[in-house]
Amino acid sequence: MATVDNAASDKSFKDHFSGHSSSYAEYRPTYPDALFAFLADCCTGHSLAWDCATGSGQAALALSEYFDRVIATDASEAQIREAESKAGIEYRVARAEASGLDDDSIELITVGQALHWFDIPAFLDESQRVLVEGGVLAVWSYERCAIEPACDALINELYLDAVGPYWPAERAFVEGGYRSIELPMPSISAPEFSMKKQWAVEEMLGYLRTWSASQRYMKANGSDPVVLIQERLSRAWGEGRREVSWPLSIKIGRA
Repeated sequence: MATVDNAASDKSFKDHFSGHSSSYAEYRPTYPDALFAFLADCCTGHSLAWDCATGSGQAALALSEYFDRVIATDASEAQIREAESKAGIEYRVARAEASGLDDDSIELITVGQALHWFDIPAFLDESQRVLVEGGVLAVWSYERCAIEPACDALINELYLDAVGPYWPAERAFVEGGYRSIELPMPSISAPEFSMKKQWAVEEMLGYLRTWSASQRYMKANGSDPVVLIQERLSRAWGEGRREVSWPLSIKIGRA
């Protein structure tokens, strides 16, 4: 578990995950190693990377294989406390728009499944301030997973019907694959990447409960929306594990 540097802490942000940070760390899927190898290849230097909105630190851990140092920030102190410590990674509590990082110091910035929660123009200004010349900004998101038709239909029922009204407005950016967001720098083309997990149904149910809309439903209604599909999903899933896939929507720019 990471040590928290909260000198730059600022809680005036949209926090949908601190209240279930431990389950978020346990059930969220991990990004493919090939993504970080590609991003490292895009960079001319490998001294310092910034993983912004690091959450439980999964991207920071992957980046540490390619960079001498990684600064991993999140506005949620609870999320930072769940992050896995590793030599070369420094965890800090800081907002994306006010990182506290030095000018012209960062060779790669990564933002996984979080840009839509930011003040996007302010964050993009901050990115251009801290990136070295030729530095790289990579942002990505993922929407619903794919398993097989019967399971997918039940998850879509939960997503659209049960918790549909509880999705924050920012979810529209994710549903649009970040296509409406323009990076203020020349773009870098990327191959297609997907996250893949071999999960038992219990792991899928745990993941569905980490959705921000599921958490908001629970707070509003005092009940768990996942139970509305749990029995049917368990029957459709069957015994053992199934492959779950989340295609990534990624944008990369060079300062």
